[in-house]
Amino acid sequence: MEKNVCIDIKSTQFAEDERDVTELFTYGRLKRGRERNKYKIIYEESEATGFGGNTVTLDIAGNDMVTLYRSGDALSNLVIEKGKKHHCHYGTPFGDFMVGVTADEIRSELSDKGGNLYLKYTIDINSSYMSETEMHINIKEV
Repeated sequence: MEKNVCIDIKSTQFAEDERDVTELFTYGRLKRGRERNKYKIIYEESEATGFGGNTVTLDIAGNDMVTLYRSGDALSNLVIEKGKKHHCHYGTPFGDFMVGVTADEIRSELSDKGGNLYLKYTIDINSSYMSETEMHINIKEV
């Protein structure tokens, strides 16, 4: 199963006393994996995010793990898994670096018709706290 979908992403990043909210509405594709509760969400980044021209694939394994792949000029590979810290490659237009990613919560309520995905995770650089991120992603059939 693969279908065209509307993707609404609201990301809130908390760092020290600051809060940064980013919202993106775009179109993409939803694919069901071979195993139950596994889905892929694929979309093109917007210039508004600073990553225009890049493609993002979210590989969702139920409520346990989400892997974010960004391809294009700013390659990234973030593994967000409950109960585990992963050291991941994060690319930006200004250079690449390694980050630690630890998931606090993953809730996937996806089906073949769309649904919601919620992520809450912490990012560190060299074991120093950088930020906490909450992502609410809503998927609807076109």
